[in-house]
Amino acid sequence: MKGTAMKLSRRALIKASALAAGALPFTGCERIISDVTRRMGQTIPDRVSAAKGKDIDADFHLLSRAAYGPWPGDLDHLRETGQERWIEEQLRPESIDDTACDLRARRFETLHHDPGTCYEYKKPVLREEIARHTLLRAIYSRRQLFEVMVSFWTDHLNIDMEKGDCIYLKPADDRLVIRAHALGRFRDLIRASATSPAMLVYLDGKENKKAAPDDVPNENYARELLELHTLGVHGGYTQQDVCEIARCLTGWRLRTKWRKGAVYFDPSLHDDGEKTVLGHRLPSGGGESDLDRVVDIVCSHPSTARYIATKLVRRFVSDDPPAPLVERVATVFTQTEGDTKSLLRAILTSEEFKVSKGAKLKRPFHFIVSCLRSMGADTHAHAQLIEYLTRMGQGLFQYPTPDGYPDEAAPWLGAMLWRWNFAFALAAGQVPSVSVSLDRLIDAMGASDNPVELLPHFIGHRGAASEIHALEHYAASRALTDDRNRAELAGLILASPAFQRY
Repeated sequence: MKGTAMKLSRRALIKASALAAGALPFTGCERIISDVTRRMGQTIPDRVSAAKGKDIDADFHLLSRAAYGPWPGDLDHLRETGQERWIEEQLRPESIDDTACDLRARRFETLHHDPGTCYEYKKPVLREEIARHTLLRAIYSRRQLFEVMVSFWTDHLNIDMEKGDCIYLKPADDRLVIRAHALGRFRDLIRASATSPAMLVYLDGKENKKAAPDDVPNENYARELLELHTLGVHGGYTQQDVCEIARCLTGWRLRTKWRKGAVYFDPSLHDDGEKTVLGHRLPSGGGESDLDRVVDIVCSHPSTARYIATKLVRRFVSDDPPAPLVERVATVFTQTEGDTKSLLRAILTSEEFKVSKGAKLKRPFHFIVSCLRSMGADTHAHAQLIEYLTRMGQGLFQYPTPDGYPDEAAPWLGAMLWRWNFAFALAAGQVPSVSVSLDRLIDAMGASDNPVELLPHFIGHRGAASEIHALEHYAASRALTDDRNRAELAGLILASPAFQRY
């Protein structure tokens, strides 16, 4: 209105942009961000080389496991840098400039608030922002190993946002527990999780109290701490250990009014008697320090070292973790007091890792992110993209049980049709809110005369004879100068068994 000054708060502006995003592929703000990040190098470079050996290239293999697959040009960069130096760079994420990714991912307000402020937002906003943030970080961050570990620990310390007030509390958990400790000491991660508001709600820790002599402590968190977070189900603990740990953890509460969602310790609700945990005596009068004593005991237990080593080796090497590597990694865990960087260094430089090429099936999140990265896609991860993840069975932060999404192949084989649908839709530019430039990729690969030569870019080697024959047979029957036929060829590659594995 003429002569009237109209002011919008930052929150109101972001909410207005979110509404506009439902009607437009990109909002005006998003188009600006896409343009700026493209100028910063977040695009397909002019020249892209691919590994064309008989077997999966070692550098491609590293980028497929320690990252979510190569962005066009990443393979060339890794060859220049060398694997050892690249790993060390990735283990120091703070030294990697991630400004271009930040421009896409930092604008979600709820990821930066304390839990009390998140109660001011509607659930769909909270659900959408954390999912979009997670996808965008995985797609565009140059700190790829960090993002891989964020996903790993998110499953290890799984919290289903749909339980109780977890949806208001998980954004802070993601920032202050998972991301703050993704490459740190395991003990610090478990300590932060134990008093995370989201975890206290999800595993009923806030209900664990002893206000009267006949009160029975809630054992839910204590059991999962032993079974899933530290020692493992075969770690040698007993039901008595579960009961004793539950007693140690009584009295941790959440505020419900002032500073809503904040954690505090109420000594009047704590069982302050003597306890014995895994053979360790805890004298009476420990109060809130009982928690730290429990964390020290379970994190230093030999079974914890083996259990975490097994899970990490399963994620990075094989669904059937090689026992010798597990034992070596467990030894590193004990020697370094659970230093995640040391564990990853031991795994990624091992011979077992080097020979495990193509042995694992990508989970839906990994598959979608690797598709987008391999195509050099431009997206701001709106609901239509997230819906593909849900249909493939990996809706973000929605796994209903505390063990987190499985890392083995078998549970994911029943939704392959949705992967194929996504592959063809993406290559054809038909995934809403996602833009791809297949022609630019073909030109950068020098494959204009024979688009079949794209195959090595996506799978890290020249391909098996049967794969090459199938693509050549398709190419022979169609004019590959036609954009639609080129897109279908790229879709066939993304849907192929070779691209499903890593």
